[in-house]
Amino acid sequence: MKVGFIGLGNVGSKLAGSLLRNAHDLTVFDLDTGKMDEFAASGAKRADSAAAVMRENDVVITCLPSPEVCRATVSEMLPEVRGGKTWMEMSTTDVRIMKSLAGKVQAAGGSVVECPVSGGCHRADRGNISIFAGCDRASFERVLPLLTTLGRRVLHTGEIGTASVLKVMTNYLATANLLSISEALVTMKAAGMDMNTTYEAIKISSGTSFVHETESQVILNGSRDISFTMDLVKKDIGLFQQIAEDAGVPLEISPLMVSIFDDAIARFGPRELSPNIIKRLEQATGLKILAPGFPAQLTDEEPEEQGYEVVPTGRATSLAGE
Repeated sequence: MKVGFIGLGNVGSKLAGSLLRNAHDLTVFDLDTGKMDEFAASGAKRADSAAAVMRENDVVITCLPSPEVCRATVSEMLPEVRGGKTWMEMSTTDVRIMKSLAGKVQAAGGSVVECPVSGGCHRADRGNISIFAGCDRASFERVLPLLTTLGRRVLHTGEIGTASVLKVMTNYLATANLLSISEALVTMKAAGMDMNTTYEAIKISSGTSFVHETESQVILNGSRDISFTMDLVKKDIGLFQQIAEDAGVPLEISPLMVSIFDDAIARFGPRELSPNIIKRLEQATGLKILAPGFPAQLTDEEPEEQGYEVVPTGRATSLAGE
């Protein structure tokens, strides 16, 4: 199976790296030619356009920064879509755009799998990230060998659109965790608590979370580097808020989160690293939330292993028979 990969950004480069490391026949494309050069030096082929990637490969994976970029990329690829071609979208995107683009690719004879990832760049770098896959079962089973190379835990979520909705929800929850952790750390510092002890108290308690055990470390180090920026957070929580509004759910926490990130972007800029949301409280209190012994960047301590399909709790089997 010949695989093309479009979008070699913070996450995409890690995902494409897993394919190359595991000896897949890989062609890459990115507007940053330097990134393509790096992959070519490791054995990947280069393409000169998104259309060429679709023309020359059986499966094309996209991992792009926004729904608008995704729409433009698919529009370029569409004339090259035909029977036997598969588009896999790994970005976090707007469910309405995802469904619209999927319909166009399917009308041209291609198959579509939406498969956003969750777990951070450090897990993507080792092929241990989690993947949600929205598509028909036949398409899911056809690309499952690719998905279990790209990630550790793969969940078939149902039809096109379901994976996008669930992924946006998880990013909303992660952002809520980040905001509450920021408030907790600043409050403990102001109350005179030792920050190393505070980190451990949270980690071993009912207050812990994936976000605390990862992002709190780079907050306390001072690097705040998780390769994710405030504009991307704003996009994701905005998409979640739109889902709630479309469903008629009167949320209270979500609009406040959106306003907090609007304020932070106005102060620090859209490309500020997202854990620096804590700077709003650092500036308000005059405190610096730092502690010795924490890493500047996250690394995945789990060994790289072949992934597997996750069966939802309460189900005897996967969605295969539905």
